[in-house]
Amino acid sequence: MPTRPWEDVSIDFVLGLPHITRRHNSIMVVVNRFSKMAHFMPCSKTSDTSKVTSLYFREIVRLHGLPKSIVSDRDLKFSTAYHPQIDGQTKVVNRNLGNLLRSLVGESLTTWDLIIPCAEFAYNSSTNRTTSMSPFEIAHSLAPHKPLDLIPLDPHIRVSKD
Repeated sequence: MPTRPWEDVSIDFVLGLPHITRRHNSIMVVVNRFSKMAHFMPCSKTSDTSKVTSLYFREIVRLHGLPKSIVSDRDLKFSTAYHPQIDGQTKVVNRNLGNLLRSLVGESLTTWDLIIPCAEFAYNSSTNRTTSMSPFEIAHSLAPHKPLDLIPLDPHIRVSKD
């Protein structure tokens, strides 16, 4: 059981996405098992171990350091331990990512990889039903500013009837 953020992570891949000019057709999903925070990284299905490792170091290690364990059901070479129950957690994140992409991409299927940062922010700033906090809040001990938080409102105007 993880005791702090980014100590234990799970990795999975979302495959079968439309191939685009930027050569991406997959997403590497890395989930922090403590806070449920996730990073979504466009990649290619044909990426070999060295490319996946390079992507992991470039996008995860530089921000969070090295984890104690990495769990993946894709290839036991990536696992320091095999925990099938952890796989379910990543599958839930993948399902949420799919829903976010369908909502954000719309008809622009060739730009799905450009929407990934927005999907990642939306996922990480959404309240988790189990923890009643967002993954961002758990990992950073504060809630992120969201776009509507930054719009100046006249303090004399009532926005809701509550």
